Amino acid sequence: MADATTILTVIGARPQFIKAATVSRAISGRADMREILVHTGQHYDANMSDTFFEELAIPVPGHNLNIGSGPHGAQTGAMLEAIERVLLQEKPDWLLVYGDTNSTIAGALAAAKLHVPVAHVEAGMRSFNRRMPEELNRVLTDHLSTLNLTSTQTATEHLASEGISGDRVLEVGDVMYDAARFYGERAGDRAALLDRLDVKSGDFLLATVHRAENTDDPRRMDAIIEAFISLGESHRIVLPLHPRTRAVLEQRGDLDRLSAAITICEPLGYLDMVALERDAVLVATDSGGVQKEAFFHGTPCVTLRDETEWVELVEAGWNTIVPPVGAEEIISGVQSSIGTRGKPIQPYGQGDAAERVVDALMGVIA
Repeated sequence: MADATTILTVIGARPQFIKAATVSRAISGRADMREILVHTGQHYDANMSDTFFEELAIPVPGHNLNIGSGPHGAQTGAMLEAIERVLLQEKPDWLLVYGDTNSTIAGALAAAKLHVPVAHVEAGMRSFNRRMPEELNRVLTDHLSTLNLTSTQTATEHLASEGISGDRVLEVGDVMYDAARFYGERAGDRAALLDRLDVKSGDFLLATVHRAENTDDPRRMDAIIEAFISLGESHRIVLPLHPRTRAVLEQRGDLDRLSAAITICEPLGYLDMVALERDAVLVATDSGGVQKEAFFHGTPCVTLRDETEWVELVEAGWNTIVPPVGAEEIISGVQSSIGTRGKPIQPYGQGDAAERVVDALMGVIA
């Protein structure tokens, strides 16, 4: 495959594994392309990493950097140094990154400095909250990228307002929608999962909390904990617990109290999360990806943040923004959203975004 176009793909976190699975599958079907995966190790816990590679049949990484967690500067700097070495060794035609993590900005910056073209999947997303590290990562990555591959018209418009347009931008649709369609059919009957969690389909709330803006803010964590405990008196709540959130709860001494009120479990694989999103009566989350996954499966969502990048879901009534500034606000937002349905919309393409990404990298579409 000496003449094949080489794509070096940098991934490191759960949402990127899901997105990369669809594009990697599309690349694998091309005789004129080869992909080298670089796993930074940003999510190194087996439940946050290994499970996804196995379930989604993601190719074995050619390079596993094992960076692990740490302060933003130290983590990003270590990734930058390690990715630079890989780029010098592999000499790819493209570097491909996804989303808004430290792995994303480290990959983009390393490649740009070595004059390797950068393609950014899910470009143009904006929360307009520069206190979020993810917002800084995505903005900088977009401006470094040779090719910005957007999921929605809104994202394309955001880039245009920042002077990024023309042949640097292509609207391809959302690869997470591709994943929801492809893997949703394979999630199958997860009755054993529901039995293990002691919940019934259509009779529980699914919650996820992991963003630093919530976990690192004592007032917000107070509000979330007290709201979940109160809601747990009248609703079954399932909370797959992110390692960062578990550490915070343990440090605060609140883990046992919360565990007594709701069902807490370890982080779940993608297929199990799909099943819970599909069977829940409502999703409450601060995750960008889970917001969309809830919509894909027709489940109303409450977003525990001050804003969302996925504004079209709010406008259509699928998603309600509830800043977690007080327990009563969260309780009211959740209770009023149960049983609601948004307007029928299809903002994320036709389910062929991964193929369009591959075609864009090969210059087939422009």
